[in-house]
Amino acid sequence: MTFPEWTKPGVYGALVGAVAISILGFTWGGWTTAGRAAEMAQNLAAEEVTLAMVPVCLNLSESDVERTAKLATLQEASSFQRRTAMMETGWATLPGTDAPSRDLADACLAGLELDGS
Repeated sequence: MTFPEWTKPGVYGALVGAVAISILGFTWGGWTTAGRAAEMAQNLAAEEVTLAMVPVCLNLSESDVERTAKLATLQEASSFQRRTAMMETGWATLPGTDAPSRDLADACLAGLELDGS
């Protein structure tokens, strides 16, 4: 079977055009792979859970009988040590888990509005 002479440039043009469209779509067009979309969705869900748990953290801090001592410890800690100090208070532990959440500790520190933070 023989093809007309004009089909060869047409096929090459279609292949180059497909590659060019793919490159433009993934770099500037906002296209994403399924794996990247799943990763973005997981990150967004984790951020939203953290934001939803900030009121719980603040309520735990308000109902803690040792609140004054723990707040003094947080205020005395340097900015680099505050997250660790917050995690040690127990306020940044999500219900149903044993370990405190670093992200929740950061968000709760922002919610407490400590002096110098």
